[in-house]
Amino acid sequence: MKTVFVLFDSLNRHMLGCYGGTRVPTPNFDRLAARTQVFDHHYVGSLPCMPARRDLLTGRLTFLHRSWGPLEPFDNAFPEILKTKGVHSHLVTDHYHYWEDGGATYHNRYSTFDFVRGQESDPWKAMVQPPWERLREKYHEAQLKVGGPISKFTTHVINREFIREEKDFPSVQVFGKGLEFLDLNRDADNWLLQIETFDPHEPFFAPARFRESFKTGWNGPIRDWPRYGRVEELPDEADELRANYYAVVALCDELLGRLLDEFDTHDMWRDTALIVTTDHGFLLGEHDFWAKNRMNMYEEIVHIPLFVHDPGNPGAARSRRLSQSIDIAPTILDLWGIKPPVEMQGCSLLQGEGHEAVIFGYFGGAVNVTDGRLTYHRFPADLRGQEIYQYTLMPTHITSRFTPEELVGATLAPPFNWTKQVPLLKVPVIERSPMYNNYGPGCLLERDTRLYDITQDPGQLRPLDNPVLEAHMTTRMTEIMRATDAPPEAFIRLDLHTKSPSI
Repeated sequence: MKTVFVLFDSLNRHMLGCYGGTRVPTPNFDRLAARTQVFDHHYVGSLPCMPARRDLLTGRLTFLHRSWGPLEPFDNAFPEILKTKGVHSHLVTDHYHYWEDGGATYHNRYSTFDFVRGQESDPWKAMVQPPWERLREKYHEAQLKVGGPISKFTTHVINREFIREEKDFPSVQVFGKGLEFLDLNRDADNWLLQIETFDPHEPFFAPARFRESFKTGWNGPIRDWPRYGRVEELPDEADELRANYYAVVALCDELLGRLLDEFDTHDMWRDTALIVTTDHGFLLGEHDFWAKNRMNMYEEIVHIPLFVHDPGNPGAARSRRLSQSIDIAPTILDLWGIKPPVEMQGCSLLQGEGHEAVIFGYFGGAVNVTDGRLTYHRFPADLRGQEIYQYTLMPTHITSRFTPEELVGATLAPPFNWTKQVPLLKVPVIERSPMYNNYGPGCLLERDTRLYDITQDPGQLRPLDNPVLEAHMTTRMTEIMRATDAPPEAFIRLDLHTKSPSI
């Protein structure tokens, strides 16, 4: 058995032709759809980047207990499980969050790994005295804030000085290294290759030729990194930001095409599984917002693409089963006939029916639920005053350790049913936490509980006022939270009752 798992970051489902997109030609995603099972109701679990990857690797939801953080000692990671069964797993990625404090235990679960430098704010090039005068003229002021500590924006600008030709782009190198692995191991068996690129995540930086089809009237400096928040830019600036995203999607489509060429040339469809997906989507002005993390979890963010080719059951099809990111790990294990650990919540996409409903969210924000017809987004009544704790044995944030101020209030909590009898640190969330105003409860610009019928209102423009349906979705949410062994305060903060209302 052989498997290729391709993971993009921030790839919008609604941009792809096979999902009805028309703005960006995506012939290779369409070509992929013609050879695979295409999932029409696939959703995220925990967000954003590393919480999503923890779900993907472990097959269970984590956002009810933990924000951004490493894999824990009790976590079941599918690459590590494969390793114990004699299956070689190889990760090729430019996703630099794997090498930060909040992600440093992920890549080590693979048998081997290859890291391509230079994406976004990867601390790559040590240019001590950058030519700021020249760079100020080159970049929009919103993307170049010089002075004080080095920011993520200036780090990216420095990296970009060393990405001059198309071959230098990290995503191009990632797919190139993935193809190198396939060439080196063409006659071997029992391996999994994960090709993972940060693209089309912001900043939206692609080789110049990919911008040719998306020219705008913009005559200003480089503008390809939107803020996280409400759209305040003038139309021409907003158009330029979107056009740069389109260009990176076009790049991703071409890179996918190179992999599909490899499958065609060497008839890999016969004996190699292929899974292609993303971690989440990205708002490009829909609902008057850019990006993620700050707003309600709209369909553009949470309803994501998924393509699966199983050589044991080949052929193109559209699946209407409800699935989510936690299903990837048990599916990969199922390809090798490996029974998933009892702690995995996900279901193999190669077997049986999907979920009746799924929940998803950011730690500290709303808990959201969908059954594929309705979506319900339930916020705490008091985001800043809510009682909430992080449960961990690995107390790190994205780029820092938990502070002594956070840890001084920590206590030891008894095990959950998924921690293999291991107790955890129970750390109170405080406003001075590094995560609080970045990807926690302090950064939200929307906090109204809403119910939508996405079959009648796919744009989520008209919230429903229907107490019976809301009670029904609340029940489903509560049941899944119980099955996830959510901590007691998770129910209290959302004012969820134990009695199940009828519909």
